[in-house]
Amino acid sequence: MKKLFISTLVLVSTFAYSQIAIGNTSESNSRWTFGGGIGFGFGSNSMFNIQASPRVGYRLTEDLEAGVSGTIMWQTSDFYRSTMFGIGPFANYYFARSFYVGANLQHFFINYKDRFYGYKSSDEETALYLGGGYLQRIGNNSYIQLGVMYNVLYKENNSIFASGLMPNIGFVVGL
Repeated sequence: MKKLFISTLVLVSTFAYSQIAIGNTSESNSRWTFGGGIGFGFGSNSMFNIQASPRVGYRLTEDLEAGVSGTIMWQTSDFYRSTMFGIGPFANYYFARSFYVGANLQHFFINYKDRFYGYKSSDEETALYLGGGYLQRIGNNSYIQLGVMYNVLYKENNSIFASGLMPNIGFVVGL
């Protein structure tokens, strides 16, 4: 049941995740970026999930950004209910204004309740996502971001996640 839950969670999150980073688009030299993403999904057995991923970053140089990101997700179905919170630092390096590489360390706190058996559990896991992707300019300081990241700390039989691979699609404004 745990693997089914995590597989569904990762699959729905992957397809529903969106990221929007919002920076100061005025002519000032603000290096701060703010943003995040929201997502939701539906599935079999009345499964529903909603996710929010806020973040705040700072451009250390024209091409290097670092900051803190978080994740909160709530999921429910006919058989279970869960919440997941994650927080940690991230860094992205942008090159040729068309590509990026990045790292994102997240520590997750998960609460799970099986509705059929009344079983409850709490778990924690740290994930270190490394990856990169492509940026396509869609406006003055706006880009669509397509990439893939992999959790290098993922262990197949000891993880709450079904896979270490995490594709992502997002929007970045203010770079």
